[in-house]
Amino acid sequence: MSVGSYSEHKRNSGMLTIQPSAVHIQAFQDFARLLPQAAAAAQRRAINKTLGRLRTYIARAVGQQEKIAIAAVRQRLRAYPASGGTIRGKLWFGLNAIEASRTGRARQTRSGVSVAGRRYRGAFLKKVYGNKPDIWIRTASKQFSAHDYPETQQGRRRSGFVEENDNRFPLAKAKVSLEQARP
Repeated sequence: MSVGSYSEHKRNSGMLTIQPSAVHIQAFQDFARLLPQAAAAAQRRAINKTLGRLRTYIARAVGQQEKIAIAAVRQRLRAYPASGGTIRGKLWFGLNAIEASRTGRARQTRSGVSVAGRRYRGAFLKKVYGNKPDIWIRTASKQFSAHDYPETQQGRRRSGFVEENDNRFPLAKAKVSLEQARP
């Protein structure tokens, strides 16, 4: 990255801002005196093309590292292109946990659900809320592990009596954390 480019980290997202260095700005200003519209358009196209390439390479790297479908990672990447008089482009990456059913093709097995090399014992693939099937598990289940189901509020531990587990809710949705993808 050139001087002036920086990245901003927040709790649930990361922002990468690309700005040219002072030397490059001076060279563009010299060129802009000769052909002002052509220089501005060339600079804007270069920034936008760089953002597109970064989006592709970041999606590919995160997808391989976390074993997630690249299409699911691309939906988390937003490119804000340089437009008008700005010489700044932004690339935003959402770091909230992603639903495990979006990381690949989920398959219901006898022991649970498997997707993208991950196994969720005791889970099931079902449409519960919305029109797309997700991976769910009952929080009262013996196989429930808070590690596999981030962002789940778990109540008190169950003793195993039938009276406590007779209801089909509460459910927890299987998610994959993207904290390791933080730059």
